[in-house]
Amino acid sequence: MDYETIILEKRGYIAVLTLNRPERLNALNPQMTGELVSALDAVDEDDEARVLVITGAGRGFCSGADVGGMSAGRREGEHSGRGGAEQMRQGLIRSAGRVQPRLQKLQKPTIAMVNGAAVGAGCDLAMACDLRTGSEKTRFMNAFVRIGLFPGWGGTWLYPRVMGLGRALEFLYTGEFMEAEEAGRLGVLNRLVPADELEKETMALAARIADGPPIAMRLAKMQVYKGLGMEFETALQMAAALETITLSSEDHREGVTAFREKRKGEFRGR
Repeated sequence: MDYETIILEKRGYIAVLTLNRPERLNALNPQMTGELVSALDAVDEDDEARVLVITGAGRGFCSGADVGGMSAGRREGEHSGRGGAEQMRQGLIRSAGRVQPRLQKLQKPTIAMVNGAAVGAGCDLAMACDLRTGSEKTRFMNAFVRIGLFPGWGGTWLYPRVMGLGRALEFLYTGEFMEAEEAGRLGVLNRLVPADELEKETMALAARIADGPPIAMRLAKMQVYKGLGMEFETALQMAAALETITLSSEDHREGVTAFREKRKGEFRGR
């Protein structure tokens, strides 16, 4: 499928999705959110794609929602009253409510290669990925509070899980930038490298993950997120069922054989 606001390409087992509105710092508009959902569906259905890397074209990752579409730029009173509020709510469901759950429920591991500023909805998009890599040019900001908005792209759920409760609340309350060094120290970034090495290091990490057993990784990702809302005993019961699935896989047999033969396993997702 041809896209106008994103680029989707394959590099071996790695799918790379680039937000491609550099003239707007890759701001999210309705067309882009629709194309993102379509691309995520395509990656999930592609058995050859084992890892997804998301990045931005140009000098930024994503500047958030395109402010040209916000209510302050429209006629006064257009969104006032119950009908206007419902219209706005439905708009968020069509955007954040489609993109963010689809991204997190993607069966493949995801990496946000944060090549510059990730602001507002762009910050939340990066936080919804499993891993994040960045450089000295990387910055995160919850911009919603600066314009009197609640973070409608999932920040209040995502931030505490990524950076811890206290830092998440400070991040939400102040709207200040989190610079790359602090993001690395807090574990928000899994890799912090010089800007000219960011793509190389990110793709190396993606390749390392892509070489692993797809079934085991897919089940592990699913259970990590589901486990956030489970009691430990329930999670253990699920773990027993999921390990049973992998015990009967060809990948498990290959892994054991490769271990005995002291070689690298060749996993095929079967």
